[in-house]
Amino acid sequence: MTFAFLLESHFMPRSRTLHPLRRSELPQDAAELARFLIGKTLVRELRRNGETRRILARIVETEAYVPGDAAAHSFIGQTARNRSLFLERGHAYVYFCYGMHYMLNVSAEAEGTGAGVLFRAAEPLEGAERMQGFRTARDPRKIASGPGRLARAMHVKRTLDGLDITHVGPLWIAAPLRPVGEIAISVRIGITKEAHRPLRFFERGNPAVSGPRHMNE
Repeated sequence: MTFAFLLESHFMPRSRTLHPLRRSELPQDAAELARFLIGKTLVRELRRNGETRRILARIVETEAYVPGDAAAHSFIGQTARNRSLFLERGHAYVYFCYGMHYMLNVSAEAEGTGAGVLFRAAEPLEGAERMQGFRTARDPRKIASGPGRLARAMHVKRTLDGLDITHVGPLWIAAPLRPVGEIAISVRIGITKEAHRPLRFFERGNPAVSGPRHMNE
């Protein structure tokens, strides 16, 4: 059996009818949006040789960065680099981290208010072989486990920064393809400022969730 068959046969939903989420459906609060996005479908459409190829992943872990948050890029005020965080909720904010990988976020509040949600982990639903081509993962459950891995597996680049992801396009958010399990909350991971705040959300028991085991129970 191929890697893609094993992965997609495990995660593939019974129905793949996709319905974009409207902006009006998105909570206008970073923490509420982070929780709301668990179980939703992240869609990446890639065009090559005139053909559109699709990657679907189910969001299983997020982190909120709220207004006035010292850990948020928006804390210093609006700049050319972080301007997408100040857009109306539902726009992609993509930045390059530590000179190694991109990170995918979505703006989370009213226009002019800097806040966002970081996509920390997702499980593949469709296009697993393409995701594997963008990064190497021995464990298929971990192909998009962690924000850097997720962005690489979904072929997220800086060119997507500022994109409205409430409309069908290169990157967008769709309604869930299967019910979400129990949503758990923890402190945030991998930061030093205000790390104690309970702003990390994840689907309890999902093997694609990142972070140490004791924080996922």
